[in-house]
Amino acid sequence: MRWTGAKVRLRGVEPEDWQAFMRFDSHVSDMRDADMVHPPRSTAGYRAWAEAESLREAGDEFRLAIESVAGGELVGSLATSAVDTRAGRFSYGIGIGREHQRRGYAGEAVVLLLAYMFGERRFHKCEVAIHAFNGASIALHDKLGFRSEGRLRDHEFFSGRHHDVVLMGLTAAEFTTRHPFPPLRPA
Repeated sequence: MRWTGAKVRLRGVEPEDWQAFMRFDSHVSDMRDADMVHPPRSTAGYRAWAEAESLREAGDEFRLAIESVAGGELVGSLATSAVDTRAGRFSYGIGIGREHQRRGYAGEAVVLLLAYMFGERRFHKCEVAIHAFNGASIALHDKLGFRSEGRLRDHEFFSGRHHDVVLMGLTAAEFTTRHPFPPLRPA
């Protein structure tokens, strides 16, 4: 299992990451693209959150920091959620800091995550819910092989009105067609 690609390395959140997460949260539109707008948090709150994340036991629901290989800088994070071990499916969310977007970090981080969840944890399907106005995320997931599975109309409320959510999914078989698992021992 690789946690490092050509552009990014996935690693656990460290207590000293609090400043980068605070910087990422300073852009309301980025918060909304990744999830939703949260109230401002104090410096102490960010420190405590990063400390707690660094100590959290990782089961099938976890958060990873996304670090650039070139500079070793924290560029974002991703987190698994909605894990259903009986059905073999999970979801995830990803956020890349504004100053690091459009560099291929998100796509590579998602591929590394999917290789782990499909190849090591035996999940069958990954599902994502994307705000319909987030064309960049929809295009990314399209490029990664996710298929559109539906649209939830007027599903989320923020910025004074309701917004649609696009549902997309990818099975392990679809993933491995594009990204075969490497041999156990390289030749």
